[in-house]
Amino acid sequence: MTNHIEPVGTSGAAKITLRTAGELAEALPYLLGFRPDDSIVLVALYKGRFGGRVRLGIPERSEDWPSVAQQLARCLVGGCERRDGRPDSVVAFLCQDASARSGASGPPVVERLRPLAQLLRTECGVLDVPVTEALCLSDGRYWSYCCPRPDCCPPEGNAIAAEGTSVMAATAAYAGIHVRQSVAELTARLAPLDTALVPDQTRALDAAAMDLVPRILAGAPREEVETQTLGLARLVLRRLAEAPGVDDTLDADLRDDELLAHDEAAVLILGLQDRLTRDRAAEWMEGEEAPAALRLWRALARRCVGGYGEHAAAPLTLAGWVAWSLGDTVEADHALEMALSVDPQYKFARLLNQARSEGVDPEPVRQSLRRVRADREAEPAATDATVVDAADGLASAEAGTDEALVPRPVPEGAEEEAGDPAVVVPGGAADPGISRAARGLAAALRRRGERRSGAGTRPARAGTRASRRPSRRRTGRPQSRGHG
Repeated sequence: MTNHIEPVGTSGAAKITLRTAGELAEALPYLLGFRPDDSIVLVALYKGRFGGRVRLGIPERSEDWPSVAQQLARCLVGGCERRDGRPDSVVAFLCQDASARSGASGPPVVERLRPLAQLLRTECGVLDVPVTEALCLSDGRYWSYCCPRPDCCPPEGNAIAAEGTSVMAATAAYAGIHVRQSVAELTARLAPLDTALVPDQTRALDAAAMDLVPRILAGAPREEVETQTLGLARLVLRRLAEAPGVDDTLDADLRDDELLAHDEAAVLILGLQDRLTRDRAAEWMEGEEAPAALRLWRALARRCVGGYGEHAAAPLTLAGWVAWSLGDTVEADHALEMALSVDPQYKFARLLNQARSEGVDPEPVRQSLRRVRADREAEPAATDATVVDAADGLASAEAGTDEALVPRPVPEGAEEEAGDPAVVVPGGAADPGISRAARGLAAALRRRGERRSGAGTRPARAGTRASRRPSRRRTGRPQSRGHG
């Protein structure tokens, strides 16, 4: 689920008033920053101003709709109350094109989703926040579930203004608001490959695992795996950074896949399952390193094919973190959503997703990462004795001091303080169940909640371009070596 609680819409000198259902339908991609195909979207309103919003894919089973409606309503209203107070009302959108449901287009889609719209209205009403408009968007047309007048809302629906032809589009362009890809296109950049080359990547992953397991059993130190993983990652980062730029996103992804060999991808994917190695990789989140790192994490997520789908949680979370650090909240939210769909218990993704929804500024975390990296490079021998504490960074930023940003030595046995059982990971290390950086972020969010309590309460070529399709979300919990 993508959960946005920060205010949205145009601001400053560029403002626009939306008065009709058609204008709301046209505005939705600009509010989210992408086209929400096959999605439920709830947007909060405050005296005519847009507030927080939440988005979730429409469940295929209608039996799941009641619980989903309740969850979305509570998530939106609860998040808004923590940040801006209870919203005055909500606008609901159900977006589904005919391609998403074989044999259904237009009115059949509207009627199929009508019970879901009613559930959303009911659940918001239970929280004393009325749904003032509920729209179904399908194949370039919109229907209102709230307007019974056929002269205003005919059975065949009304056409949504063509993209780029309206006042809304002109105002958004003036304000610097750009609509990204659809949800399916965003997913395709991060989903496992679906090409003829998947067997080669699977064999490479199997071979890398067979090489790693004997080393674990032999008691090889985790630092050995970390050094191998990060060294190879730096080599690939330089290769990606030196490659000529490509404007088209699909061509860019295909080019990146060609620059990453199967065995390289396998070693990196398995190495990033170590939480401390992953935290070191998270340091590549700004400057010249960040764009290449984001491309690498996307490419690695695409290489988690076959039985290695669960391994995608690490590169997806890193992609979400770097995108957020670069200011791309749309890709950040979607990458984190995909990470949680792969592994709902992956703590680092859960905490980053919560931080995004709580409006936490990533800069204090970046400051902590910069500080620990500088200290480690100044004292290479102290690599494992000094760690980043994102909680200290966030807490000190909010308090107006930077004393807590100084990295601290980790006491013996501190890895177990979170109360989670240790899990054996590559390199033979005892995984604390939650990495140090993730534990710090959890503490920061807890502190923010305590302060508020007084005031109330996201393929290589084989001769020709191969198509990719997004993977379906897993509904069950996948097997994992640990959750970090």
